[in-house]
Amino acid sequence: MSDVEHTWTNQAKAPPRRDLKLAMWRGLRCRCPNCGEGKLFRAYLKTNDTCSVCGQDLHHHRADDFPAYLVIVIVGHIVVPLVLAVEQNFAPPYLVHLAVWLPLTLGMSLALLQPVKGAIVGLQWAFRMHGFDENGPADPLETGLRENKT
Repeated sequence: MSDVEHTWTNQAKAPPRRDLKLAMWRGLRCRCPNCGEGKLFRAYLKTNDTCSVCGQDLHHHRADDFPAYLVIVIVGHIVVPLVLAVEQNFAPPYLVHLAVWLPLTLGMSLALLQPVKGAIVGLQWAFRMHGFDENGPADPLETGLRENKT
């Protein structure tokens, strides 16, 4: 017996692996995770339905709130130590804190939200999640949406 017969899945029929780092890097640059050329977003956080260059379907991603959670963690890990260091070393008035940290936090959050969402879409594409597997079963969420529309 060959090694393929001893496994739970037939490895000979497995689709080719997708490069996770490259897909996430392309998504971070707000480009299509498949080709890296087409624009991923048509608006600030709205993804294109398909890539204008390679035709990759992008509409079925499920990034949801995960990018926002990641941005909160990233910005928090940068801003909080800075606030504490400034307070401990200089003790400026609270109005100075408000004038510095509120705009910085808001600006960093808005600047990171789109690239982080792109990276999450790239991750989902690389792992063939949520309909990105052209040979896999249909996405149950999409199937349910189609059934409710009829």
